[in-house]
Amino acid sequence: MTSTLLFNAAILTADIDDNSFEGGWISFDGPQITGVGSQESCPPREGFDLVHDLTGHLVMPGIINAHTHTPMILFRGHAEGQSLLTMEGWYNAIREPELSLVAEDIPPAVALSCAEMALSGTTTFCEQYFFADEIAEAVGCAGLKAVIAYGIVQLGDEERGAQELAAAGDFARRQRSADGRIIPWFGPHAPYVDNSEALLREEVALANELGCGMHLHMAAGPEDNEITQELYGTTATVALEKTGFFEGRVHAAHCLDLSDDDIKVFARAPAASVAHCASAAMRSGRPSICPVVPLREAGVTVALGTDNVAANNSYDMVAEMRMAGLVATYRQGEAQPISARDLVRMATIEGAKALGIEDRTGSLEVGKAADIAAFDMRGTGWSETPDSAVTLVYSGSGRDLRHLWVDGEQIVRDRTLTRRPYEEIRSEYSATYKTFWDRVALDKAVRAEKEKASQ
Repeated sequence: MTSTLLFNAAILTADIDDNSFEGGWISFDGPQITGVGSQESCPPREGFDLVHDLTGHLVMPGIINAHTHTPMILFRGHAEGQSLLTMEGWYNAIREPELSLVAEDIPPAVALSCAEMALSGTTTFCEQYFFADEIAEAVGCAGLKAVIAYGIVQLGDEERGAQELAAAGDFARRQRSADGRIIPWFGPHAPYVDNSEALLREEVALANELGCGMHLHMAAGPEDNEITQELYGTTATVALEKTGFFEGRVHAAHCLDLSDDDIKVFARAPAASVAHCASAAMRSGRPSICPVVPLREAGVTVALGTDNVAANNSYDMVAEMRMAGLVATYRQGEAQPISARDLVRMATIEGAKALGIEDRTGSLEVGKAADIAAFDMRGTGWSETPDSAVTLVYSGSGRDLRHLWVDGEQIVRDRTLTRRPYEEIRSEYSATYKTFWDRVALDKAVRAEKEKASQ
């Protein structure tokens, strides 16, 4: 294995004591971190195969994007004027063209999404979508890590729901990755809105049997609570708790409309967490804002995610940290109720906790995976500062990423992908994009003709 030393960097460890070091160092041997510390404790450079002087750089754990849908990069720019956090907006802007997706569309789309994430500091992400096998293969080629939740959308069709559940189980059994980079989960799109209670119970039972987590959208649109209020007189979160849904690992995206009782449900669950997607929420036009501060005060793990880039338009998790901080300030009516250091933690170790992998990644500690991001602090917007985390969050950008390691493999070197040229990835994606949207137009015309003929 190759031993590597990074030194002379400002280091944010995100460990339990939130240690940081100016002019610090970190070493790793193959995929595993072997040391981290202050400048004074730096080991001799002669003992390493590779040595990098990272003067002027900020080194931190690889970022964890806790909620996204990578194939949906194909929809970037096609949802303007639509609120994707409502059933109507999602159905009108996304659902119809989704019907034209084929398996061949997925690898080029996921490859570009992974490239954008890697080039802005993300090493791990949480995915929920269809075509899970194709996504897993593309992620493996990119060299990133992912929790991939097999997307289940029932939409009132019991037969479809049964087929999707069986397929999700098969995916989980197939995709147990020997190196741990791909972790299979179940992904009911949304409770009650497009997954019935009966199906949700079956999903929980099979997920628990296979040891999988559940990743879903919760309290994202008004429909969630409207349905359960009418049926049971409770919110969707409370209704789900009564079904036993929260007995296993649950990772819920958005959570804009959580009540105080809903927060208590998350707090008393053994392994429940929230993926806060601030940019997507602000673009949705929904009046609600995820109650991040009350959730954290109740002891709930809150991670950060971009959501899809039709809703967000960007995979830049540094920008997501900044937006999360600003949104919390607005919601709470007080200056910086979440510190920059905590925002960094939400994008790293808290993301790892949400996905149940905090023992392996999310912080720079001896024995953990060498998932490391190095940001260049010498460009515009950076200057001397008493706290590098503040400058990263409120002045920095994912485009400041210079180097990225995943399990000790350098995926980005000097802002350049090492496995496959970005230009090649982009070219292949561009051809796929055109083919896909030509197919969407053709399929739409065919459906219109059929509808006309039936009248």
